[in-house]
Amino acid sequence: MRRLLRIFRIFLTSPRYVLDRVGREALMEIDRWRLPAMERWLTAPRLARRMGYRELGAAWTALAQRPFNFVTDRAAADAFMGEVERAEIIERAERAMRREIELLGSGPIRLGTPVDWHLDPKVGRRWPPQFCRRIEYSNRGEPSDVKMPWEISRLQWLIPVGQAYAMTKEERFADFARDVLNEWIAQNPTGYSVNWSCTMEPALRILTWVWLFHVFAGSASWADTDFRSRFLRALYMHGVFVERHIERGRVNGNHYTADAAGMVWAGLFFDGTTGARSWAETGWRILESEIVLQVHPDGVDFEASSAYHRLVAELFWIAAHYRAASGAMPSPVFADRLRAMAEVTRHLCRNDGTTPHWGDNDDARALPFGLQPLDDHRYLPDLIDLTLGTRAAMTAPPECRQEVHWVFGARPAETPPEPGSRGFRDGGLFVMRDARSHVTIDCGPIGLGGLGGHGHNDALSFEMWQDGQELIVDPGSYVYTADFEARNRFRFTASHNTPQVGGAEINRPWSDDDLWHLHDDAQAESLLFEDEGQLCRFAGRHQGYRLLSPGITIERHITLDRQSGTLAIEDRFEASGPVSGEEVTIPFHLAPRVAATLGRSGVLLVAGDVRRLLRCTLPGQARLTIEDAEVSPSYGVCQPSKKVVLRVPLEDGLVVQARIEPAP
Repeated sequence: MRRLLRIFRIFLTSPRYVLDRVGREALMEIDRWRLPAMERWLTAPRLARRMGYRELGAAWTALAQRPFNFVTDRAAADAFMGEVERAEIIERAERAMRREIELLGSGPIRLGTPVDWHLDPKVGRRWPPQFCRRIEYSNRGEPSDVKMPWEISRLQWLIPVGQAYAMTKEERFADFARDVLNEWIAQNPTGYSVNWSCTMEPALRILTWVWLFHVFAGSASWADTDFRSRFLRALYMHGVFVERHIERGRVNGNHYTADAAGMVWAGLFFDGTTGARSWAETGWRILESEIVLQVHPDGVDFEASSAYHRLVAELFWIAAHYRAASGAMPSPVFADRLRAMAEVTRHLCRNDGTTPHWGDNDDARALPFGLQPLDDHRYLPDLIDLTLGTRAAMTAPPECRQEVHWVFGARPAETPPEPGSRGFRDGGLFVMRDARSHVTIDCGPIGLGGLGGHGHNDALSFEMWQDGQELIVDPGSYVYTADFEARNRFRFTASHNTPQVGGAEINRPWSDDDLWHLHDDAQAESLLFEDEGQLCRFAGRHQGYRLLSPGITIERHITLDRQSGTLAIEDRFEASGPVSGEEVTIPFHLAPRVAATLGRSGVLLVAGDVRRLLRCTLPGQARLTIEDAEVSPSYGVCQPSKKVVLRVPLEDGLVVQARIEPAP
């Protein structure tokens, strides 16, 4: 059924797109036979000749001497590595060498020897080793999650092993990395496993493998001729596969961006090899064009997700940074849009390093080097600014500078001005902040250019952080295909801090089993965002309930009083006709650490030393309750929490007011 729906949607588009798609589909089907034949044909001598060398040893030496603007040597690492950080990296490397991992909420898992690369070790589900386009990886009704084998095969868990080798030059680290790569290559012939089913996966592996090459290329453990041949041929085939299976659609998102970044890296790595230069040139043309399509002029990524904003910014940045090693710089338009993405991140990150949840979050990274928590994005503006020459010093706090050090080496640091409130109107993201408060509001387009994608039904939803504590939070996204019901529960309206009318969705889903698309019903628009010193005001509305009978328009006003630390929320409901029997539900989802007590004057919220009172104006037959809820702080993790819920009978002209203020 899903295949039929995809075919139907294709033929709803332009004839040019249909012809292009049909042609690409045919080429990808031919790869069922072509890829194994090419892999057999591509012997070490033939690859060496393609690279312009008589034998592979000379090619290996030349590749290792090419410019690579990341830290891979001991002297550079010693210049910035403290004893605490060194010990933590060594411990992470030792865990990896014991084949102990913890990914995507799995808890501690020990991988076997050799690793079963087709297995979801959380539940024991294994995908068959067959042509990737024949593998159904969603598995509705089963608890398996294809992201587990994908994440394991990205091999980012080997990065601490590479860092440990760079710091110590101990061959045991190089031995282990070589053995794991040998295991992966043996079980994953090009195109023939679940780890090729999504082109983004081989594209991201290219980044990791190229970095591992530059770390270990000179080690004794990687001097074996047979291993060098297997490694380079497998990496070259990654470039071949990504070029032919690039994920291009009517509207392109982070997958297309990852594919293009992988092509840039593969092309630059194999520069001078038959076909490689076109990979780099094609990948970069895609990135130059996509950054203005996927990123709003104000810098907000169009997927309507703070986590995917981080990932997409990293992908654009990492391609530009690798090109900079050979003196190639991006266009002014690209650079300006990437700098704008850095500014969005700078405003989104709170003073304690946490980042609001907005849209989906699967913790994805391009090349993770740091030791900071998953949701600390404060390093990202430095990576972008230092590559583009915006500034010469770091601004990230000490606890997340390792990301910068492993790219640029030791760098001076400076304290930047405290970001203020900012309305990113194009992307629909609004940030109210000062030294003690941080409030984010979503009032923008649904994700992926109106298709849904990684965006949620969260129009007019908000989060509140104050005095170092998360108070009102977005519950997150939890999982994707591992649990269809949970996937929809977390992305639908009831899981967000926004009014819901009669159980209806702000944006209707396309179908019960479509986890990625939503109808663009809300059409959210901002009406006001102003900062007058003591008061910061927002107003916005959406049309998500206009399809009800009668249609309902919701307008929300939010005001932050910096002097008192009070946040005031006012919701106004306008009906297009007589209203009867409907009820409005307005939830306030609390962070797991927040304790809530219902009293006569409202709900007392306590988190550590922070005490706040949630007061509501209760018109008519309104009811205020405290109910069980759940929050997902990262992918695959679900924690119990509470929510305060206000239920009010709907009537035309209804106005509901709430205040979160310091408790007496």
